[in-house]
Amino acid sequence: SEIISVLCVGLCSSSYGSFIVGHLKPQSKLSVFLTMIIFFTYLFYCLGGFCESFPRPLFNHNRAFHGNEGKDAERVAGAHEASPGSVVREQHSVWPHDGTSSRNIPIANNFGSKKFPQAIIIGVKKGGTRALLEFLRIHPDVRAVGSEPHFFDRFYHKGLEWYRNMMPRTLEGQITMEKTPSYFITKEAPRRVFSMSRQTKLIVVVRDPVTRTVSDYTQTLTKSPTLPSFQNLAFRNSTTGLIDTTWSAIRIGIYAKHLENWLRYFPLSHLLFVSGERLVSDPAGEMGRVQDFLGLKRVITDKHFYFNQTKGFPCLKKPEGSSRPRCLGKSKGRPHPHIPSDVIIRLRDFYRPFNLKLYQMTGHNFGWD
Repeated sequence: SEIISVLCVGLCSSSYGSFIVGHLKPQSKLSVFLTMIIFFTYLFYCLGGFCESFPRPLFNHNRAFHGNEGKDAERVAGAHEASPGSVVREQHSVWPHDGTSSRNIPIANNFGSKKFPQAIIIGVKKGGTRALLEFLRIHPDVRAVGSEPHFFDRFYHKGLEWYRNMMPRTLEGQITMEKTPSYFITKEAPRRVFSMSRQTKLIVVVRDPVTRTVSDYTQTLTKSPTLPSFQNLAFRNSTTGLIDTTWSAIRIGIYAKHLENWLRYFPLSHLLFVSGERLVSDPAGEMGRVQDFLGLKRVITDKHFYFNQTKGFPCLKKPEGSSRPRCLGKSKGRPHPHIPSDVIIRLRDFYRPFNLKLYQMTGHNFGWD
């Protein structure tokens, strides 16, 4: 009907134009003639159906948006009822999303939605968390943040929307994950994660606390060569052998104490303890446990790994289309400095009761004693 109206206007304009042209000067006749050519060109362009490619007025978009607002709200509400920390899988907007959605609307497009993580690797530092994350990322149903967000310990003041913006987009059936090892020892982290979603699955990679402490010291020493000796940091008094638990490298390894804090908010069934040692000696076996815990199909198997003798830990075999296998960076697998045996013995005596308590709490003997 719009085209017919335009055609009628065009014909009327043509007749009236012929009358006017006859009474104009030659220069004016040329201007009118060119104007009519442009008008009829546009008219036939629209008859061909090409006008749809022209931008619509903004009010049309707004009307389309408000017309679906109720349905969109129902989908969002339904998603939050199903899972407190989840958001709608996918929402089609009538214009591209600019990332400024409200907290109740998912950040979404045709390629998936940004959701809060359903699983978080919460610890521990120098336990093998980077290896675990890299192994998990080869699973087609896992999408993870590459960097450590540190939301629940450092940037909580930025708000949940800031946190969700950091997440990768996921499709139906995929899991969103992140890893920040310092969460495990952060007092406020369990309550904050629980406030986001009580359904969150938590993974803790634990390692012999004595070996972990030495590894922690080695990493710090690389960055600060003037660091005091290991024994000077580990003991309050070298004569009495009293361990200095204010040193973070020592404090992290008291796993049972940190676990008590998490169990105030989450049942033990929501936590999986991964052995850092087994992640090296039997990566496929340990990854099988992780995939089961996350409800994933066992895709990551022996065929994905080979042992790198130089680094002393497993690497991922060469992916298809890549020129070389994937190993962790130079910062992983550093040789440890020599620590006197009497210092190691004292550390083992210190950690033993905490280790035994962890075995009892988790029902798993990690074999460190």
